Amino acid sequence: MPSEPRGPSPVATAMAVLRCFSPDRPVLGVVEIAEEIGLHKSSVSRMMSTLEAEDLVEQDPISKKYRLGLGLLSVTGSLLAHLDVRRAAVPVLTALSAETGETSSLMLWDGNASVTVEQVPSSHPVKHSSELGTRYSTVESSSVRIFLANMDEAERRAFLKRNSGAQMYGRLAAGDVDGTAANIGQTTADEIGVSAGVHDHRGNLIAAILISAPRYRVDDERVTHLRDACRAAAASLTQRLGGTPAV
Repeated sequence: MPSEPRGPSPVATAMAVLRCFSPDRPVLGVVEIAEEIGLHKSSVSRMMSTLEAEDLVEQDPISKKYRLGLGLLSVTGSLLAHLDVRRAAVPVLTALSAETGETSSLMLWDGNASVTVEQVPSSHPVKHSSELGTRYSTVESSSVRIFLANMDEAERRAFLKRNSGAQMYGRLAAGDVDGTAANIGQTTADEIGVSAGVHDHRGNLIAAILISAPRYRVDDERVTHLRDACRAAAASLTQRLGGTPAV
């Protein structure tokens, strides 16, 4: 016997309710919400009680109408922090690319990879750049080693075990100096990468800055210059985010 069609899921209903609120309509009653999303007001009333219990909405004690609650900040806080980092990073990356002539990127850690979330490409015809969203998960990548160096031991071991990178990490990390890491053709023979970490006001690593360049343009002296420039840019972004750069 065929089952009866189900109504919208509780999650879908909750999202529909929350999307009713806007800058033009910051306060809404149950009837208004019910009319907008096409549900009976008793169903909406139950949903509003659930959302209020989670601090996602709050009810005015006099009008009995609702507005969005501060509990939403706990849900969106991480995303907002990342958006703030991206906005703050753009002028820093722009200045870094102008100084070095190479591509500068902002990298975030997604739990198992370093991800490109912002980028200012080199002005040279020959350059190295990547699509936003590109993920790097090998220890040869300089930005990956920046994140690994700031993990606790258990988390780092788990990552290295998943990616069979313990021996290689130990060898490459020995060459990471003054808060920077370099990838001299380890992942792609004709490319180099130099990275440094960005910290928030609590001192936590939240991002890395990466400089990418064609290997033929970079000798040992140039690598040193790129390390210094990358470290200075990371310190500048750290300051913009209210942090204290490492000495």
